[in-house]
Formats: sequence, structure tokens, C-alpha cells
Amino acid sequence: MTDDATPPDETRTDDAARDADEAVAGSGLTTAPAEEEATASAPGSFGGVRAPGVGGALAWTARETLGWARWFWRQLTSMRVALVLLFLLALASVPGSLIPQEGTDELGVRDFRERNPRLSDFYDTFQLFHVYSSVWFSAVYLLLFVSLVGCILPRSWQFVGQLRGRPARAPRRLTRMPAYTTWRTDAPPEQVLDAAHGLLKRRRFRTDRPEDAAGRPHVAAEKGYLREAGNLVFHLSLVVLLIAFAIGRLFYAEGGKLVVEGTSFANNITMYDDFESGTLYDLDDLERFGFTLNDFHASFARSGPDLGTPTEFTADVTYRTDDGREHDTTIDVNTPLRIGDTRVRLIGHGFAPDVTVRDGQGDVVYSGPVPFIPQDSALTSTGVIKVPDAVGPDGEPDQLAFQGFFNPTYGVDEVRGPHSTFPEPDFPVLTLNAFHGDLGVDSGLPQNVYQLDTTHMEQFTGDDGDLLRFDMQPGDTVDLPDGMGSITFESFDQWATFQMASRSGNTWALTGALAAIAGLVGSLMLRRRRVWVRAWAGDDGRTVVEMAALGRTESARVPAELAALADALVPDAPLLPDDPAHGDAADVPSTESAAAEGART
Repeated sequence: MTDDATPPDETRTDDAARDADEAVAGSGLTTAPAEEEATASAPGSFGGVRAPGVGGALAWTARETLGWARWFWRQLTSMRVALVLLFLLALASVPGSLIPQEGTDELGVRDFRERNPRLSDFYDTFQLFHVYSSVWFSAVYLLLFVSLVGCILPRSWQFVGQLRGRPARAPRRLTRMPAYTTWRTDAPPEQVLDAAHGLLKRRRFRTDRPEDAAGRPHVAAEKGYLREAGNLVFHLSLVVLLIAFAIGRLFYAEGGKLVVEGTSFANNITMYDDFESGTLYDLDDLERFGFTLNDFHASFARSGPDLGTPTEFTADVTYRTDDGREHDTTIDVNTPLRIGDTRVRLIGHGFAPDVTVRDGQGDVVYSGPVPFIPQDSALTSTGVIKVPDAVGPDGEPDQLAFQGFFNPTYGVDEVRGPHSTFPEPDFPVLTLNAFHGDLGVDSGLPQNVYQLDTTHMEQFTGDDGDLLRFDMQPGDTVDLPDGMGSITFESFDQWATFQMASRSGNTWALTGALAAIAGLVGSLMLRRRRVWVRAWAGDDGRTVVEMAALGRTESARVPAELAALADALVPDAPLLPDDPAHGDAADVPSTESAAAEGART
């Protein structure tokens, strides 16, 4: 090692001093809670040494309980745990989107239970059929809420204190700051400080003119408070979103209704095909209105790469409000009907063959449209026609049922059988299988109107002995075997499905989401930094100017900004040529040209 090399011990001492100066100068640059070390009087214990006797045991237990409670609270309110809980909440939401949920898809839950009885028992054990009201989801949700609140409130109070306070005084040695520059000038120290103070104020820094530990006046400035404000706004917005989500789940109502052209709907619980509401929603709060589906319009692209893609999807309705007035309007996919707090959305459509069924006595036992449910994009639709009031030719009750397809544009092949090749009714055909027997509707058990239970029914056979299946076009009539009656395909209508939703907290959720985005942008784009300017008369009577800057995080923009500030200050504190006689002075740093060399990092 050469004689002028710095000894290792001195290097470590200088590094430690630099780190200590940076820590003091950077205190308060953030409101993030500092990591606290566990302070236990005895290894593994918060209670210290236990005194003898019952009193000592009780005091030790109280101290131990309080210590562990404080430790748990610090862990829960740390940002690390909040992020973990946020990830767990997102992970816990996955089963709710993959598994049918009670209250939302009752038929789906029932079908799943029938197909998977053992797996359903497992799902019931872990409440997977009602994820969002389960104990484990609620626990994660509440812990995240408490964690965010416990983290934000102290930091907000601390930030308010920072806003009311003054910029931090300069550390003793500015040379230890990560961005630093110095030069000499003939301008008086007070003039330099006045110029620096005005410059920093014009650059929108918060400024102060304190004295350092040695009693020398200087300018202290700070900028970027909105970074911490953005950080707090972001986390506060997460709390708002959680509250809005809770309100939305507790105070909401949502239901669906399939409406055939020419028929009406009234906003009453008995009129819905499916309905669910929040725990605290009062059914008496349902908006009073009704509407009639006058006409439905759907058209599809007939050529090009978008073949079969909807080009029009609208419903013409007449709605009635509580005051008795009627209004005509059009609902499309992106334009819901708004009545008070309720949104009426158009979510689907299909066809409803209009049939007339006569029984073995020649009486009309069913007449009207029957909705068929689409199975593919070409609207190949399946449906069931149930006739519980039919009577056989012998005068005995013999219920009828028909199951099959409605194809707007009929096609058939060996692989798919009857199907639709295009969603518009270019060649409408109704293909049915016919049954007679017991529908099971008198058992008292609920049935799906779109499914047929053939357990106690027998399918008709044709003259050739094969199971009876027939195709019908509008106007066709088919007689059933053995004088059991007939079915006529009169025409077809279109139907549309509507969703009526009333949700609370949507405005809060939107506000929270927008505020979270704004806060996140602010916390990422803005930089919290401090600048100090010191000027004093040196031993030769010349003024020594020092400038230093410190950012919350290391960034090349901090020294670049310091260099720009120094350049802007030079006209009021012109540089003097370097003087070798003072280059190694103990109290004066080596001269660096702020304009030419910039800030040292």
C-alpha cells in the first residue's frame, strides 16, 4: 500500500459518518414507518423477568400480552402484510368466478351438485358455493381493511406534521451528501443567500433561513411533498374501494327476466326469473316501474371476416314509471335504461316458437310462444314444451311434452344433426321429439322450465317403429300417433333478456379508483428532495458557496437538478478562478465550477 492510500479504518469511519449525516439529513423525507427492533428484557419474552408471587405472575402476563399485541399490530399494519393480504384477497376471488355461486346461479349450483355429489360436499365444507360471504373471505377482507387503516392513519398524521413544519436544517458536513458542489465568489454571503432563497422559491421549493449547528445561516429548501400525498391518497383510495365493495355487496339487488315480444314486465320480486339481493337490502325499496317489449331488432354481418357478428342489437320498449306516465325508448347493449337507481340492461336474445297443442279430445291445451335457449353463435336453440293439462282419447289425463331444436336457418348433417347455419331466420325450422306420460309437475318439486325429466314419460314412435321426430315450418301441423292430439307451429317471436340492477357504492368505487390512479401516478412520477445552500466568508475574505441535495431515493435527476440550480445562482454569485493556496484548506472544500463541472455525486 502506498503512503498516500487511505487506511481501511479511516475509510470505514468516513463511510459511517457519511451514512449518519445522510440519515439525519433525510429524516422525514417519508412517512413510511421505520422497522422497530424487538426489545425484550429477557430472551424470547416481552415481559422481562418475572417477579415472585401471584402479583409478579400477573404483572408478567400483562406485560407479555401487551408486548405480543403490540408486535402483532406492527406486523398487521406494515405495508408488507398489506400487500400480502391484497394478493390473498385477489386469490380468494378466483373460486367465486370458477364455481357457480348460490344466489347468483342457483340452477348451476343444483346441476353441479347432481353431477358431482362428493366434490360438492368438499365445496360445502369450505363454503365455495358462496365465496364472497364465506368466513375465510370475510376474514381476509377485514384484515386487509384494518391493515390499511392502521397503516394510513399514523402516516397521514405524520404527513400533516411535516406540512406544518419547516424544511430540515443543513447537516454539519454538506460534502457528505450524495449531490454536492462548491465555488468561491466576491458576492457577500448575505447577498448569495438572498439570491438562493429567491431562486428556490421561484422553483416552488418550500424554503427557510435557519442556522446550522455551528451557528452559520443558510437556506434550507424542500420539494416534492405531493409524492407522499399521492402515496397516501393511493392507499386511502384502496380503503374507499373496500368500503364501496362492502356497501355494494350489502345494499344491492339484481335480477334477470326473459321477455318475449309483445309481453310486459313489472319490477316485482315475483316477476323475476332469477333474483338476488344484499343482506341489508330491503325489497320494499325496489323501484316501481314496468315495461313492454314492443319489438326487438337483431341483424348480423353476412360476409367478410365478421360473418355472423351482430351489427344491430336493440330493443324498443315502452316503460311506465311510478307516476303513471309512459315513455318510449330504445335499449341497446351499451345504453341501459335508467329509472331512478335501477339500470335495465339488454344482455341476450333468442327465438320463441309460437305453437298450439290440442289433446286427444281435440281441445286446445296450450297456445303461445315458448322461449328456446341459444346454444351457439348461429342461435341453434333448444327448448321444451310442457303440456300438463292434456287428456288422452280415452278421457284419462295423459300429459304431453315436446323437446327439440329451433333453427333460424336450418341445416342438417351426419355429425351435428339438425342445427342452424346463420343466426337470422332465413329458413326457420322447428325439430321436435314428442313424449307422453307424467311430467312430475304435481310432485311439488321445482323444475327447470328449459329441461325435461323423461323418467316417467314415454317417447312416441312412428309408423315405422322408430322414435318419432319431425320437422316443422311455420304453418305446419303434425298429428300425434294413436289420436293423442296434434301440434301446430304457428309462427315465431323474438325474446330478449334484461338485467335489472340497483347497486349502492358505485359512485364511491369510481371515485376511489380514479383517486387511486391519480395517487399512484403522483407517487411514481414526483420526487421528494431537499436542497441546502450555505455561504460564508473564508479566511481570505472571499465568500465560499456550498450547495448540496438529497433525495428520498437515489436518482440521477437529483444531481442534475442541483447543477441547474447552481448554474441559475452563478449570475448572483460569479465564480472566481481556482486558488491553489486554498485548495487544501481544512474548512473549505476544493473549488468546483458549478457551471462547467455540475454537481458531484
